Amino acid sequence: MLPNGLGRRRLGLSISAKAGTAVRRNRIKRLLREFFRLKKDLFPESSDIVISVRKPPAADTVKKLEDVERDLKRLLSGLR
Repeated sequence: MLPNGLGRRRLGLSISAKAGTAVRRNRIKRLLREFFRLKKDLFPESSDIVISVRKPPAADTVKKLEDVERDLKRLLSGLR
């Protein structure tokens, strides 16, 4: 996360090919975008947020938005 001076939040996603097939990577991106859309208040105003997925998530952990929400909230609490 870095300040951007634009007065709005922006999201950048980087999903490694090691995270799985194109279908799986796109599913991860859709879930991350939806989390960002619903929980923008968790991120500071005027900031650029970049999420990078490098390791493949366990096969059954990326099924629901709740799974993504749980993991990202835990990560965000560590940043504050």
